[in-house]
Amino acid sequence: MSPILLALVPSQGPTTGGNPVLLVGAGLTGATAVLFGATPALSFTVQFDGAITAVAPPGTGTVPVTVVTPSGTSNNLSYTYQAPAPPTILALVPPIGLATGGLPVLIVGHGLSGATSVLFGATPAANFTVLGDGAILAVSPPGTGTVPVTVTTPAGTSNGASYTYL
Repeated sequence: MSPILLALVPSQGPTTGGNPVLLVGAGLTGATAVLFGATPALSFTVQFDGAITAVAPPGTGTVPVTVVTPSGTSNNLSYTYQAPAPPTILALVPPIGLATGGLPVLIVGHGLSGATSVLFGATPAANFTVLGDGAILAVSPPGTGTVPVTVTTPAGTSNGASYTYL
């Protein structure tokens, strides 16, 4: 009897891959491959006859996931790769600072991990430290007026949050 797939949890993930996916079904013991389209899973472990944990490879679009065993190849279930969302800034604390710069500014938001730059207008922050996915501590550069603060990550550039120089 060929293996049968009933569910993928989750059925979507990042284009970069690397996330665990639980394959639920029957007849999965002895699996020799888990394929996301034509690409093998980065790794997989048969938990028991009805479950496999696989690590998704990088990919794009929607692909069929199948399990190969000595008894045959399973039916396929769809797995959708999603591009990561760009970061979002929710608040700056404080939203004002001195024209001379040099003050710490806490940037609060989502998707801030992996930040490659923090800009106050067109001027890079004097320096910055990523505190986690939801926060960055940046040191304001010198400037004038009100400028948008943006964060760039591999997923894109955030919205601009207003920072006013006094």
